[in-house]
Amino acid sequence: MKLDELIEHLDYKDLVNFKNIDITGISYNSKTTKKGDIFVCLVGEHTDGHEYAESAIKNGAVALLVERKLDFKVPQVVVSSTRHKIADIADRFYSSPSEGINLIGITGTNGKTTVTHLIQKIFEENNQKCALIGTLGYKLSSNGEYRDAKHTTPQAPELQATLRMIKDVEKIDNVVMEVSSHALDQNRVGGCRFNGAVLTNLTQDHLDYHITMDNYFKAKALLFEGLKENDFAVINADDVYGSRFLEIVPENVKTYTYGVKNNADVMAKNIDFSMNGAEFTLMTKQGEYPVSLHMNGMFSVYNVLAAVTCAIALEIDIETSLRALQNVKGVAGRFEVVIKKPLVIVDYAHTPDGLENVLNSAREITPKDGRLICLFGCGGDRDATKRPKMGAIAEKIADIIVITSDNPRSEDPQQIITDIIAGLKSVDTQNVVVEPDRGKAIELLKTIANNNDVVVIAGKGHEDYQILKDKTIHFDDREQARKVFEGSVI
Repeated sequence: MKLDELIEHLDYKDLVNFKNIDITGISYNSKTTKKGDIFVCLVGEHTDGHEYAESAIKNGAVALLVERKLDFKVPQVVVSSTRHKIADIADRFYSSPSEGINLIGITGTNGKTTVTHLIQKIFEENNQKCALIGTLGYKLSSNGEYRDAKHTTPQAPELQATLRMIKDVEKIDNVVMEVSSHALDQNRVGGCRFNGAVLTNLTQDHLDYHITMDNYFKAKALLFEGLKENDFAVINADDVYGSRFLEIVPENVKTYTYGVKNNADVMAKNIDFSMNGAEFTLMTKQGEYPVSLHMNGMFSVYNVLAAVTCAIALEIDIETSLRALQNVKGVAGRFEVVIKKPLVIVDYAHTPDGLENVLNSAREITPKDGRLICLFGCGGDRDATKRPKMGAIAEKIADIIVITSDNPRSEDPQQIITDIIAGLKSVDTQNVVVEPDRGKAIELLKTIANNNDVVVIAGKGHEDYQILKDKTIHFDDREQARKVFEGSVI
């Protein structure tokens, strides 16, 4: 593509050393820049891409997208924000792939991964192909392998290239995608033409980045504000922010609500939990339907409601949706049972709301003569205000809590633990155990838990690594639990 074509609709401030050269790729990492690339000098929280422009040019970059003129002779396109404009040129370079795709965005603090998987299953039960993009990578079918993704929502060039591949190579017309608040705020999904948007919930998370809940809401709201006539929005009527989302949905966009507590278009009634899963009556405008799930917990009910409501918006038959969902065993690292005696559950819950939901669900299936044990920590270099809140939640719901490390990153693990303990009313050693080493903490569970107890290991879920101050190591809660309780698996 010629440079003038690439920037034809770009709102740029200036052109420096302009030559109408061929652009064969887009890069923003100088180490992976190839000959013919335009190098985008991204300005982030910790790094400034302008400092790597020289290295990128040496590796073959023939043009630069910059926020200020640099002392190089290659063509430079000066824009107000490279972080926002990279999406525009990526969309242009890959010829707006989302225009030819039925693209559905799922956003919210918790539940995004599960809901995307459920919607993919529903499409397939309806004999339609559907690709998925999210936390675990991207996959072209529910039975396919995950392919690596570095963020919940990839950076714009990778995202647009993936969408183009899905459309042209794989001949898939439906894509369901997790859309994070960071991706929306940083315009990583800029250029994406969403046909539908689903809100799971909005609770405290990422305030290290967004600072306030209002900023967090505004970032999520961007997904819904971008919808056009005849698109659809699916919103959790029970969420505190649900009404605010309904207010910002543009006119002529079809809206659908779901919930358990408040009046909604799609509801679950007569909910019952057991060791085998959840059962409820699905209430819709089309009628009532009995639902039996292999998944457990109230959050699973909400996730299923979100997926079913999305399917209704897509005009997929409700019975088709329920056939798909009633066979789903769950998503990796989401209320995943890894040991039966004691019942050990691994979950990704890493927010106050997420931990509360998981522990309440675990409490529902804890035998009367059993105890609920919770092992968790909090991530370093992230919102510290949620640490005491999570400590208070764990103390309130669980019988015994084991406080340990999560991904401490550059922070002192002991300081993170101290922040968590600040939320406790009592530090009784009978009920509160502290072990900074996560591996050793999981080993301690062997001496704490009896066969009729329920153990929740929260925070990391599907992750198979732990980020320490000076390195990242292999670490998988599920593997560790299986090693510790070897011989307990039924």
